[in-house]
Amino acid sequence: MEQLGNPFPPGKRKILKALRHLLEERHFASITIAEIARTAGVTEGLIYKYFKDKRDILHQVLSVHYEDFLAQIRRDLKGIDGPLNRLQKVIWSCIDRYANHRVFARIILLEVRNSDDYFESKAYQQVRILNKIIMTLIEQGVAAGEIRRDIPATFIRNTIFGAIEHSCMNRAIFNKAISTDETARHITDLIFKGIKP
Repeated sequence: MEQLGNPFPPGKRKILKALRHLLEERHFASITIAEIARTAGVTEGLIYKYFKDKRDILHQVLSVHYEDFLAQIRRDLKGIDGPLNRLQKVIWSCIDRYANHRVFARIILLEVRNSDDYFESKAYQQVRILNKIIMTLIEQGVAAGEIRRDIPATFIRNTIFGAIEHSCMNRAIFNKAISTDETARHITDLIFKGIKP
C-alpha cells in the first residue's frame, strides 16, 4: 500500500487514510465528512483547512495512489527491452494494481468520472501521464516495426484501457478476485495478435 509521506502534515495524512479506510467497505456517496473526521480522529474544521470538500479528499486519495503507481511502472520498465515487451509489462502492472488495490479500482472505475472537478484534478493529470507512457510505447512499437502502422495509436490505447477496465470491473464492484497473470495473458494475446504486422 502506498505511503502518505512527508509532504503531508499529520492531520492531512490521517484524513486521507480515513477516507481510504472507509472506501474499503462503503460507497463514496454514503460517507459523510463527519464520519471521515471521526475515523481520522480530527475535527471537521481541520478537514476544511486542507480540502475544499469531500470530493477533493477523494481526488487527493487517488492522486497519492497514482503517484505510487507511476513510480512502480517506471521501476517495472527498467531493464525491459522492446516496445511490445514494455507495453506488456504496463498492461500487467495496471491489472495487478486493480487486482490488489480494490479502493483504487473503485475510485477510478466507479467514483470519479462523473464529476467535472476530477478532470481538473492532479489525479487526472497523473492519469494523463499513464496515458502518455502507453501512447509512447505504441508509437515506438510502430517505429520499430513491431506494431501495425494502419491502426491509429489512439484506437490501440483505447482498446488496452477498455480491456483492462472491463476485466477488472468485478473486482471493483463485487470484490471478486482477479488473476493478474491470466488476465494479462488473455488481454495481451488478444490485442497483440491484432496489432502485430
